[in-house]
Amino acid sequence: MLSHTPGDSIAHRLDPRTKLLAQAGFAAAAFVYTTPRGLAAFTVVAAAFLAAGRLSPLRAVRSYRPALPFLAAGPLVSVVEVRAWTVEVDPAAAIGPLFASYRVLLVLVVSAVYLHTTPVRDSRAAIQRLVPGRPGRLLGVGVALVFRFLPLLRADLRRIRAASAARLGGQRGIRRRMEVVAAAGIRRALGRADRLALALRARCFACNPTLPELRFGRADAVGLCVAAALVGVAVVGTVL
Repeated sequence: MLSHTPGDSIAHRLDPRTKLLAQAGFAAAAFVYTTPRGLAAFTVVAAAFLAAGRLSPLRAVRSYRPALPFLAAGPLVSVVEVRAWTVEVDPAAAIGPLFASYRVLLVLVVSAVYLHTTPVRDSRAAIQRLVPGRPGRLLGVGVALVFRFLPLLRADLRRIRAASAARLGGQRGIRRRMEVVAAAGIRRALGRADRLALALRARCFACNPTLPELRFGRADAVGLCVAAALVGVAVVGTVL
């Protein structure tokens, strides 16, 4: 799973609020312009985001491997139409879902740049400053816990599968292997949740934490202009 990697790229130097606004603007604009020409233009914009964060496109796409089968399933399923006693295949029906899946992939690639260039603490601080009050604190905490907890759970599942394979688990049936991995994964997740709750109480989680100080720099002026331009493009596309 893609996580923050320290660096000195342009995206690394941007304030996380700037990156969140640019990401939201890109998503809004990408879902407004659904023509091939619009998708081609936003492909170039997504490539610029990748270049700004010095992130490989292959690594960005590979980080979302669990979602790729679902993106591919939409166009494949749409070409098949089941009627009373016949099954018809219409390749032209896959065009719309194919464009939709590609739009989602572009948005995921841009979000990968954010994950690659932004520490978890900065993300939490940015969310709590963009969303005021208790909702912002709850949302910031939720995002921080997901970013920190999910990679640990994925690592646990990989270790469980490796241990099962070392004990000749591959000779069992697929259903039995799934039961073993699922049961062990749930036990690990519950154990980690209990330790996390204890650690939060020990660190006085009810108190307001000291979040990193966020400042807009000169590079953020360009980033905010890009975000404003993307939002403007989305608004114009919606009106027209």
